[in-house]
Amino acid sequence: MRRRSLNATRRLWHSAPSVSPPATPVDVRQGAQLGASETRLLCRFASQSRQAEWPGLDVAVGESLASRSESYPPMRALRSFRFLGLVPFAFVAPAYADSMDPAIERLVTNAGDCRTTTGAINLPTAPGVYQPCQTDEASFRRLVSQYAFAFAPTAMHSARTTGLGGFHLSLEAAYTGIESKAQYWKNGTRGADDPSTGQASVVNKTPQSVLQLYSVKFRKSFGFGLEFTGVTGIMPKTSMWSAGVDARLSLLEGFRRHIPGSLPDVAVGGGVRTITGASQFQLTIASVDAQVSKPIAIADTTVFTPWIGYQYLWIFADSNIVDLTPATDATRLCGYSGQALPGQVQAASPDSYDGQVICRNGGTNADFDNNRIFKKARLERQRLLLGFNIRHETLMFGAQYILDMVPPDQAQNESYDKTALKGMPRQWTGVVELGLMF
Repeated sequence: MRRRSLNATRRLWHSAPSVSPPATPVDVRQGAQLGASETRLLCRFASQSRQAEWPGLDVAVGESLASRSESYPPMRALRSFRFLGLVPFAFVAPAYADSMDPAIERLVTNAGDCRTTTGAINLPTAPGVYQPCQTDEASFRRLVSQYAFAFAPTAMHSARTTGLGGFHLSLEAAYTGIESKAQYWKNGTRGADDPSTGQASVVNKTPQSVLQLYSVKFRKSFGFGLEFTGVTGIMPKTSMWSAGVDARLSLLEGFRRHIPGSLPDVAVGGGVRTITGASQFQLTIASVDAQVSKPIAIADTTVFTPWIGYQYLWIFADSNIVDLTPATDATRLCGYSGQALPGQVQAASPDSYDGQVICRNGGTNADFDNNRIFKKARLERQRLLLGFNIRHETLMFGAQYILDMVPPDQAQNESYDKTALKGMPRQWTGVVELGLMF
């Protein structure tokens, strides 16, 4: 009797005309009035034979009616795709600010009057006119100038290229001294969170004295003394990454004999670096440099090459819109109900449509004036490069010291920038490199 019922079920299934998929998923439990064998067979056919016609069939529910030891191929595939869909999220870390990340919303000249130490708006208790926060342009220029010195191209190479068929892959570590005791570093960086409460700090009491930058670099020559470099790096204790390219031309490339062969190698070049991860401003550094080097053979497989060079930097820093009172929600303080624009409010005359924010219930729009943009910074630096590398067969190690040739304020072309950077000390960078040259 059961075999006859099973055969009837097969004939009914195969003879059924093709129909459109149902609007809602079909639950296999609707076949529970059949015997266990018929239901198991229906589940198998639903998952294998008719999957294209019935894409909404809920096979997962019906699978519980079958043997737990069976696993159908379509279900295994679905499980695999479900796992693969989660794989990208396994490598995504939550975004957060670190102790040396920029916090330029604290760089204001009237901090005690316009905002509290926690970043909330400081409205006057007595009736009066609120004075919005004013950006501290000098501190902003000092901060981005010192960041730029750390991110700038290091020109960590001799004047001789890798050669037509050669290339160089290396790891580079750069350590840059900063004016860590200055107030603009304490106010202009996040600082560590409070370990007991987890709350963000309102000032960075102990900024690092040295910024670190670790990079991966690839150099390749294309003949005629022309060489290109690609580099990317990360700065610990911040959320910032850097990337850029360099190009240079070795002027005496190929001269290895007679009088030209005794002359030192000379190269001119340049590079550009930009950063990502800083939400409050964009920073780009361009450079030109010139170097003189001379390889000295120590043994058949070892070459020592010292060099000296000069580098000129152009720094481009552009602020985004920055909320100088981030602890206050301007729309909530106002009770925002729109703007004075046609279609939003009724005005007595067209002149009343001035686009101003409209507040309700006695709210104030004063905090909207605390969304500011710092003036764009166009700064310059001049640097001295002193370095060497030692190559043994394919292994190469190098070190370099970079120093401001003149005080930062004297390197500026604009009088406004000279005043803003006046008194800022010279910076230095120490670079070490380890790589392979083929």
